[in-house]
Amino acid sequence: MNANKLTIRIMIGMVLGIIAGWAVNTMAPSPAALKEIASYFTLLSDIFLRLIKMIIAPLVFSTVVAGIANMGDSKSVGRVGGKALLWFITASIVSLLLGCLMANLLQPGSGLGMPLPAANAATNLATANLTFNKFLLNVFPTSVFSAFATNQILQILVFSIFFGLAIASLPKGHASTITKYTDELVHVMIKVTDFVMSFAPIGVFAAMAAAIATQGLGVLATYGKLIGSFYIALVLLFVFLIFAGWLFLGRRVMTLMQMMRSVFLLAFSTASSEAAYPKTMEQLEKFGASNRVTSFVLPLGYSFNLDGSMLYQSFAILFIAQAYGIDMPISQQLMMLGVLMVSSKGMAGVARASLVVVAAVLPMFNLPESGLLLIMAIDQFLDMGRTAINVVGNSIACAVVAKWEGQLGETIPEDKDLEEKVC
Repeated sequence: MNANKLTIRIMIGMVLGIIAGWAVNTMAPSPAALKEIASYFTLLSDIFLRLIKMIIAPLVFSTVVAGIANMGDSKSVGRVGGKALLWFITASIVSLLLGCLMANLLQPGSGLGMPLPAANAATNLATANLTFNKFLLNVFPTSVFSAFATNQILQILVFSIFFGLAIASLPKGHASTITKYTDELVHVMIKVTDFVMSFAPIGVFAAMAAAIATQGLGVLATYGKLIGSFYIALVLLFVFLIFAGWLFLGRRVMTLMQMMRSVFLLAFSTASSEAAYPKTMEQLEKFGASNRVTSFVLPLGYSFNLDGSMLYQSFAILFIAQAYGIDMPISQQLMMLGVLMVSSKGMAGVARASLVVVAAVLPMFNLPESGLLLIMAIDQFLDMGRTAINVVGNSIACAVVAKWEGQLGETIPEDKDLEEKVC
């Protein structure tokens, strides 16, 4: 589907979803009826997200294996991975610092006019699952079939790297058949992605309708200062990422942003990075980034380059401290940033990951974990913004690494099919 047409359809779906959700929220005869109607919207959005998850594992596997097999040697893989991690770490540090700076400047939690939850109230978040040791162990799959079944992107990536390197290390001709089939599988998965993305406007409509129906538009006014402050911080991070991309890509970074509009809207409206993954890869291919680089850097970025989520974590912790009137000196804030830098790398595969990271770090600085209850009421709206910025960060990272590797070609016009490039 043409990206411009998809963007328009997603925008229409968002607007109609907001209207439908507001109508249900205001006209439902009872809370039980409202909950039941919202469940039907949720069902539609869940079906769309399941369709997306259905294609992620084979898409990651086929693109990574094909990219590494054509890359030729392990040195190239290590070089690309090293450059990607350098970008990821730098972007993470900037994101954390910006979140901390904006929370101090805007003071979203000071003078909070809402009743604070009890200090011992439970958030029911599984913070015990978030340790660096468990994350490191979870990188390596005990079974590739289990990794595929549960969509563990990092585990799939590890297996795919080994598989691709094994193909590349064999003498020429020994693996030509499987290399050919893998390349063809990439084309098939791109076509399947197009089919699934045709349902995106429906999924966006349902996701927005469910969120507004259950929360109501009034929640935006109640938490207006927090939401407004957070989105100001996200806009500044967006500008920084664009500037960083411009330093390496020049004016082409604006072309990339234009091509990714539908992807950003999809990520924003569904609050799901997974929903945006297939279309992100497709648009990066159209932009000219080599499949060899994109297929490796993009899944790696989904675990190590979540810029919007990093900003959210430092911002949220300081918001909670301000809400409870707890002073955090600069030295303690810098220590907090260091802890977040390490602990956030355990986010992959953890449900409600950003909230879990914040909940795990709060007790380390004598902050009440129950403060998260203030944010959880509107986390859907915050999650939409941070997810969109995550996609922005990963798309720019892939393009820049491709440029560093000399693997950035010409942009394919929107009216041409991606397969004309890859065939």
